[in-house]
Amino acid sequence: MKKIWITGAEGHIGSALVELLDCTQYQLLTTDIHEVDITNLKQVQQYMRVNRPDVVINCASLTDVTYCEEHRDEAYKVNAIGVRNIALSANDVNAKVIQMSTDDVFDLESEIPYNEFDATHAKTIYGKSKEAGEKFLTQLSNRFVIIRSSWIYGIGRDFVDEVLWHVGRADSMQVPNNRYAVPTSAKELAKVITYFIDNDAFGLYHVVCQGSCSRFEFARAILEYSGNAGKLELLPVVSENKRRPAYSVLDNMMMRLTGMEEPKDWRVALKEYLDETGGLQ
Repeated sequence: MKKIWITGAEGHIGSALVELLDCTQYQLLTTDIHEVDITNLKQVQQYMRVNRPDVVINCASLTDVTYCEEHRDEAYKVNAIGVRNIALSANDVNAKVIQMSTDDVFDLESEIPYNEFDATHAKTIYGKSKEAGEKFLTQLSNRFVIIRSSWIYGIGRDFVDEVLWHVGRADSMQVPNNRYAVPTSAKELAKVITYFIDNDAFGLYHVVCQGSCSRFEFARAILEYSGNAGKLELLPVVSENKRRPAYSVLDNMMMRLTGMEEPKDWRVALKEYLDETGGLQ
């Protein structure tokens, strides 16, 4: 049974993975900042040497875009130095590192999905610090996978929850119609992570559901598939928030090139998720 160390296990992605990964197949080691602070190299090294995991899934991250802008040193300490510490320590026990990254490393005026061979162009401190973490991992780790994803739901306090929360509590909701990416089910993402755990696949991969949409289209689909169409008026607005990329649609090119099964179409995955959860808030 492989030992899987999940850092940031109390965060959105970490907690979703703990729930979705099969505990009968893997021995899960879960920590958050209270147990192991990834910005502290000695703590990371000690935990790694004592527990000797086969795979480390690094979900520890500072993701609040506004907070990162106002606390730059902290953003780089967690999102970059933390990754460096994990990479160096993983080498000592020959552990594979799976690093969770983001579509925010891209921010160009584009209408073509970004693949893994496109140059990054982060504008926010969040995006830049995550990109710096990617670079540390590629430079220092012997065995690694970097996963970039976008608009992940099924993790608690996500956009799906936000839309459903408004149903019955508000008459309308403003939703940007000029922000484009790919809604990605945490369940579909976990399937791919499981593949990386079990197989000798390495490198940089985009992992998103297939297709793309605007935030407005995403919200409309949430209401439709949850049986709440007509119960909440969606008001399309032009978002002027320059701290998030307007277009960050990712293309799973590496998955196709290496013969991996891609996640489902975003609409199919969303409907399955809402059918399973009942679309309740």
